[in-house]
Amino acid sequence: MARGTAGQGRRRRQHGRPTGRWLRTLLAVLITGAVVFPLSAAARPTVPAPAPAVLAPVTAATLQGTYAAHRANAAQASRMAAEHGDRHRAAAVRALADPDRSLLAFDGRGTGRATEVLGDLARADRIAVLVPGSDTGLDTYGRFRAAALALHRQLATQAPEGSRTAVVAWLGYETPGTVSTAVTTTVRAEHAAPHLRALVRVLRSVTAPDPHITLVCHSYGSVVCARAASGLDVADIVLLGSPGTGADTAAALGTDARLWAARGADDWVEHVPHISAGLFGTTVGFGTDPLSPEFGARLFDAGDGGHSDYFDPGSPSLTNLTRIVLGRGVEVPRV
Repeated sequence: MARGTAGQGRRRRQHGRPTGRWLRTLLAVLITGAVVFPLSAAARPTVPAPAPAVLAPVTAATLQGTYAAHRANAAQASRMAAEHGDRHRAAAVRALADPDRSLLAFDGRGTGRATEVLGDLARADRIAVLVPGSDTGLDTYGRFRAAALALHRQLATQAPEGSRTAVVAWLGYETPGTVSTAVTTTVRAEHAAPHLRALVRVLRSVTAPDPHITLVCHSYGSVVCARAASGLDVADIVLLGSPGTGADTAAALGTDARLWAARGADDWVEHVPHISAGLFGTTVGFGTDPLSPEFGARLFDAGDGGHSDYFDPGSPSLTNLTRIVLGRGVEVPRV
């Protein structure tokens, strides 16, 4: 498999010390987030929901029972949301309670968390785990699931005979709002990382021996994957539309997994300054661009799409994601 470089097909900005203009922009974002996000969150009342189902550790033998228990919990959450008058949340959660859905985890409280399996997890030898970015919750879960479905369908058509694939849509953490202070730091990612590690352990306990696991990490989700990467038992980690990882180099992530990175030509993340600075008692920004040669990831072609287009059917990005999950070669960035 070819290793791309920043000189292949795209110009890369030189990333030095943050300029005064970028720092002023960053401060403006922080101030806006500090004001707008709390006000918008306060405007929406908390939707009541039951506590998550308490179950024994998941095994291949208990997998179907686990799915059923979480569907029942989702059905109860839907009824409670409807009684509360939140028809949108009630409908979103009702869909998750459908008998055809396979929920490895569910929590309807707050913005919500859910882990959904597409495919036969117990028999899968190739598994892709999708890790979402900002503004993903139960209310917006449909668009996240659509991405998982697109990858699942592509894998089903491209997998070699005898190979079984599964896709896991992991909404397993409280994602930051796009307009918020949280989206500029690694705090949410650090909280999420232990839960992602726990998921990978579960997947290895219920699947066929030694499945090939790929993390597909979009936007802020790439920060989560980077925080979880050290010692994580996965074969590949893919960073899509990443603002950075909080690490200067791929080697600094402490993983033996192959690390991939791609960004669509029309993705606005390209214009995010790749800085890391101490502000207000925390670290703001995510440092080195994952597509830069100094970071050291394997690059692949993501086409001309924008930040939300990586899973569009027929796109170069979806084609190459499928190849990575299946262990095949990918297209390097175009000249």
